[in-house]
Amino acid sequence: MGKINVAIIGVGNCASSLVQGVHYYRNAQEGESIPGLMHINLGGYHISDINFVAAFDIDKNKVGKDLSKAIYTSPNNTMKFCDVPKTGITVRRGMTHDGLGKYLSKIITKAPGPTADIVGILKETKTDVVLNYLPVGSEMATKWYAEQVLEAGCGFINCMPVFIAREPYWQNRFAERGLPVIGDDVKSQVGATIVHRVLTRLFRDRGVKLERTYQLNFGGNTDFYNMLEEERLESKRISKTNSVLSQMDYDIGAENIHVGPSDYVPWLADRKFCHIRMEGRTFGDVPLNLELKLEVWDSPNSGGVIIDAIRCCKLALDRGLGGTIVAPASYFMKSPPLQFSDDEARTRTESFIAGEEQATPISLPEVQPDQAGDQVEGT
Repeated sequence: MGKINVAIIGVGNCASSLVQGVHYYRNAQEGESIPGLMHINLGGYHISDINFVAAFDIDKNKVGKDLSKAIYTSPNNTMKFCDVPKTGITVRRGMTHDGLGKYLSKIITKAPGPTADIVGILKETKTDVVLNYLPVGSEMATKWYAEQVLEAGCGFINCMPVFIAREPYWQNRFAERGLPVIGDDVKSQVGATIVHRVLTRLFRDRGVKLERTYQLNFGGNTDFYNMLEEERLESKRISKTNSVLSQMDYDIGAENIHVGPSDYVPWLADRKFCHIRMEGRTFGDVPLNLELKLEVWDSPNSGGVIIDAIRCCKLALDRGLGGTIVAPASYFMKSPPLQFSDDEARTRTESFIAGEEQATPISLPEVQPDQAGDQVEGT
């Protein structure tokens, strides 16, 4: 069915794992079982059909380098599991806006020169799908890039917790252009949120009254370093908390749930540790408490999910679907416009891939233009 031309915003650890993964599995054969992927051939698209054509960053140590070199450049510190040959794709200077917070500015120096012509590059490279890997808290920068994507006529996958795909304003904007968007905030293969969601659903299905719960996460990558800045954390906490609460059918009370990043430990590199505690009542009001510790390499944990999301986004483009593509968003993302159980989300996504479920209608209320956010100038 041809190639899927992909552009990346933010050449960090997640981009590194994704680029490595596409190359690592480029020769995968039908019938093989690949951890983290729904299908080797998804809707007619093989993993090797993903074709990176553009990349944008602001770090002077990455801008100007070939993508194959930039993905291994400090402060990236995820696991290297594949040697990526030269791609011929030079990382271009992106827009900063609020993408560089108080802590990241201590270890990242902005590349000199003006922001590249994002729209022109996306059009010139015939980009199909744009991935947003900006740091948590990049509200203005994400909305600025969303405008560039709309202008260039591309599909958009929002991997971070600035709310685009779940918001009526942006749903309408993408629907009007006939462009698909999948988001928001990628849900890892088996990460803290998916585990917490499934356990919450298990408590509900087995009749355990969940009364209190927390999820504490810490790691050593730039994501956790950036999130030391509490002001940048609001959307991340909302995304992770609501993802868990969506699996409950009663109000636990805001004071009884705490979900979110808690600290940064540099020597952990891209490893992430998660501690979950759940306190509930069973038959006879007898207490039941659960504690769990999860350790993962954070960025590879989402690589396969995004490979599938890219291919679903391209299927939506092929089928002329615009707006938020709800089934894949509900399965791949923490904050989709509609929440389902993970089993139902997977079933709906399989139906979408097969062409049986094209889109889930969303009632879009009237919204004010200022919900797009201020489009101020920046470099």
